Amino acid sequence: MADWLKKLGKEDSADTAKERLKLVLIHDRTNLTTRVLDDMKDELIEVISRHVAIDASQVKISMMHEGREQRLICDIPVKAK
Repeated sequence: MADWLKKLGKEDSADTAKERLKLVLIHDRTNLTTRVLDDMKDELIEVISRHVAIDASQVKISMMHEGREQRLICDIPVKAK
């Protein structure tokens, strides 16, 4: 069983490395730097918080690549009233 757990940990590390590499490639293809994404995040927080209460500390923005399509993914938790 210990071998299985070790193997599982290695797969998790490999998956994490793959995801990081994908993000680097996506950023290269879209010419969006981390700074640009951070600026977009700040602006989105500012605009959306004018209309609804959000948890700004939990906002996450990422890029996703599916085939030839690229997506900007925004996860913005809304606070309950």
